[in-house]
Amino acid sequence: MTSKTPITVARGDGIGPEIMDATLKIMEAAGAQLDIQEIVIGKEIYESGQSKNGITDESWKSLSDTRIFLKAPITTPQGGGFKSLNVTIRKTLGLYANVRPCVSYAPFIETMHPDMDLVIIRENEEDLYGGIEYRQSQDVMASLKLISRPGTERIVRYAFEYARANGRKKVTCMTKDNIMKISDGLFHRVFNEIGEEYPDIEQDHMIIDIGTAKVASNPGMFDVVVLPNLYGDIVSDVAAEVTGSVGLGGSSNVGDNFAMFEAVHGSAPDIAGQGIANPSGLLLGAVMMLVHIGQGDVAAKIHNAWLKTIEDGIHTGEIYNPKLSSAKVGTDGMREAIIERLGQKPSTLHVVDYSGVPAGGMKLPPIRPRVEQKKERIGVDIGLNWDGTPDELAAKIRPCINDNLDLAMISNRGTKVWPEGNPETFCVDNWRLRFVSKDDTPIKTSQVIALMDRLNKADLNFTKSVMLNNFDGVPGFTVAQGE
Repeated sequence: MTSKTPITVARGDGIGPEIMDATLKIMEAAGAQLDIQEIVIGKEIYESGQSKNGITDESWKSLSDTRIFLKAPITTPQGGGFKSLNVTIRKTLGLYANVRPCVSYAPFIETMHPDMDLVIIRENEEDLYGGIEYRQSQDVMASLKLISRPGTERIVRYAFEYARANGRKKVTCMTKDNIMKISDGLFHRVFNEIGEEYPDIEQDHMIIDIGTAKVASNPGMFDVVVLPNLYGDIVSDVAAEVTGSVGLGGSSNVGDNFAMFEAVHGSAPDIAGQGIANPSGLLLGAVMMLVHIGQGDVAAKIHNAWLKTIEDGIHTGEIYNPKLSSAKVGTDGMREAIIERLGQKPSTLHVVDYSGVPAGGMKLPPIRPRVEQKKERIGVDIGLNWDGTPDELAAKIRPCINDNLDLAMISNRGTKVWPEGNPETFCVDNWRLRFVSKDDTPIKTSQVIALMDRLNKADLNFTKSVMLNNFDGVPGFTVAQGE
């Protein structure tokens, strides 16, 4: 007898318990061999005050033991310092790759794009989802965007390996490196570097705004799309909606040693308890889980039964169409219809077969060794609060400067306002001062500390400092708009 695979299950919030119940019953009927450990996460944990992250130490212990997590949607309370449980789990367990297949099921579900069959691969740990934010002044809030070379290399290589393992022919990278030339520029550059190792796979790059528009208007032009975290989150929801319904999207979050599987959609508390929620998204996430743990035969059995159910017109309310559907069902009706069709295969939609997909996810080679570059500190950016004009600020700062430093520029919200700023530029109360070495020689930390001490004694309320470095002579910072 096949040994059972331990997994951790959370029923979640809103419609989560209903769709998880349906999913577990379908997997049981299909013969999945699972040793299930249930945990409670989300709204109940937040509201009880046990954790600002919505998960307890006991639940972390279960995840550490099983390393496989099937999770229904949860609700994160707004405000109050509560942190997103999804982001916490992804980052804590190193689940760096979010994989979201987005497929149209024409002619059985209404869609404008019947040829759509793409996979979004989203970096899961970095970017703005680090949640590093500051209130820098009365008027200005700031978020820190973090893109690393190792993190980018992992997700880009994962995308190419996924394409190769699943018979995909093309990988598209999307960034906004025409504006964020250093952070998004690194993502694009690493994509090009890694892509050279996969000459058998077509590859291209698109700016994220037009790329998103093309996913919405012409998704058939894409196969695998790899993106940084925020863009990936947005584009994957656009792609899922374009298929016909976000409710049909399953998702996996994969790392080197852990994996989490879920639906794309949220907890939908407005329809909770009504018995009308579509379990398909979570079920297709569970199919991905079964493939990952080596039960691909059961995964194919469930997936084909689900496809046959869709093909037979058995649809929940959000995808029901009198012209295409034969019956409108709720959560239980969908579950029963899928179970009745276990062992059957669709006749029009593509029959799935996971027999050739290896268990355990992608096995990537080690991250390439870093190429060390000569790092020279040649200046510092100092942010401060000020109510007044740029010229008045410059006049107050200049007496504080010595030690081979010079005030090169003042900017406001990223736009240069001194010297020779445009009087029409709208300014708020947080400013960036750029000090650089007068003779391009490296500066010392002691010089920066002395400068900040003099600013402090002049009653200039600075908020942050960022060292300016050259790497092999190339600036590791951008110029201001208008500079």
